[in-house]
Amino acid sequence: MNPHDALTEIASLLERERSSRYKSQAFRTAADAIAALTDEELRDAASLRRRKGIGDSTFAVIQEALDGRVPSYLEDLRTRAGVDRRSALRARLRGDLHSHSDWSDGLTSIDLMVDAARALGHEYLALTDHSPRLRVANGLSPERLREQLTLHDGFSGEGFTLLSGIEVDILEDGTLDQEPDLLDELDVVVASAHSKLRMERAPMTRRLVAAVSDTRTDVLGHVTGRLVEGSRGTRPPSTFEAAPVFEACAARGVAVEINSRPERQDPPDDLIEVALEKGCLFSIDSDAHAPGQLSLIDHGAERAERLGVPAERIVTTWPLARLREWTGARKA
Repeated sequence: MNPHDALTEIASLLERERSSRYKSQAFRTAADAIAALTDEELRDAASLRRRKGIGDSTFAVIQEALDGRVPSYLEDLRTRAGVDRRSALRARLRGDLHSHSDWSDGLTSIDLMVDAARALGHEYLALTDHSPRLRVANGLSPERLREQLTLHDGFSGEGFTLLSGIEVDILEDGTLDQEPDLLDELDVVVASAHSKLRMERAPMTRRLVAAVSDTRTDVLGHVTGRLVEGSRGTRPPSTFEAAPVFEACAARGVAVEINSRPERQDPPDDLIEVALEKGCLFSIDSDAHAPGQLSLIDHGAERAERLGVPAERIVTTWPLARLREWTGARKA
């Protein structure tokens, strides 16, 4: 197989399984190092081995690919990822409304996120870097967000649209952590709580209801904030009254996010069932922080299908025109 493709796929699969960022970056660096090389230059093993960005593991992958084989490391990653496992619902997903780039705490540039979204067959991707208060994630000040917005048009075209957006922090009183007029300019606003997750039940309920009652909110992100596995350890879900929160979402037309990251699996199954009963819309999102993580929507689709979430109530199955009509309706 093509050595560049092999290195890039390995990087993507390492990102998908949330491996060390340094490991995945090493394979992306090696891919960049050989991108412009001729076949003759690639087959000059002594020169290649001395080239900056090529290490022992990446050199071995290149040699196996040049020999006409799928590199053994890539085969192992494909098996571990279960990349051939897809639900029927996954095939109906047209895009993703929650992703991050290196403008906040993502691992790569916007162009690599867009390339990966296109490769998955997405019609649209919302770039939703973090808001100012989340300093640990390099959240975007109003000035930096405005700067980012000037870049969006350059990434759209040929059947794909990069939507402007933000994952805005829900503050303790339920207000959104960004200038209201700037939020009005965005295509998609995902509102999520990242701090004070152990608030008492009543104030947390009021906080979430206030956030989804804001006409600028399109998606309620990872609603409980729980972590169930992974390198960050585990974290219990926030406590709140589910009924009034999801009733507010249904009344306002705000989608409840089914966060596809395996360490989140948020909302839990029982809360998805409550949201279904209350008539909520849903958004199956990857919450990707690297290109390979965009494919995590496989997991969200499997959960939604298992729990009987109708495809027509999942906004990420909608074509772009209908999606824009939905987000615009609350801002009118």
